[in-house]
Amino acid sequence: MSRVGKTPIKLPAGVSVAISKNLVEVSGKLGKLSLVYKDVVSVQQDGDVVTVTPVNDSKLARINWGTVQRRIANMVNDVTNGVNINLDMVGVGYRANVQGNTINLQLGFSHDVVYDLPAGITAKSDKPTALTISGFDRQLVGQVAAEIREYRKPEPYKGKGIIRNGEFVLRKEGKKK
Repeated sequence: MSRVGKTPIKLPAGVSVAISKNLVEVSGKLGKLSLVYKDVVSVQQDGDVVTVTPVNDSKLARINWGTVQRRIANMVNDVTNGVNINLDMVGVGYRANVQGNTINLQLGFSHDVVYDLPAGITAKSDKPTALTISGFDRQLVGQVAAEIREYRKPEPYKGKGIIRNGEFVLRKEGKKK
């Protein structure tokens, strides 16, 4: 039995869930998210509690049981609180400037990198070397952070690059004479 799957999801005030055949739609104060799931699990709502149960005892049902429960719980949390990812730019001259819906990145190239933010995502730069990406869709916020990080991945010799907050870059020893 899945310990994660058995846990009921409590809905906070202001969050509503609509369940149809294989679709769950969660809407809250920040936005609306939907999840299409396989028919090997069933999702029921009883008041302000959502539960996920497997339809049968197959391996596929047991695999999807905990996954669907966590995805729905994350969606409830995201439309309530939102998602933030902090990026730090380490390197001489590396900085970011947010202007409306675009991010202007100076990353040591001969040109500036201009990144246009998709709808539903906001960025904030408190200091020139720190960037905060926010939104209510966990997948989209992570995708934007990954695309920005792709311009300058952290390198192991000098530690330069775009680093997620809390990420550890394993440093290597350079050449010896």
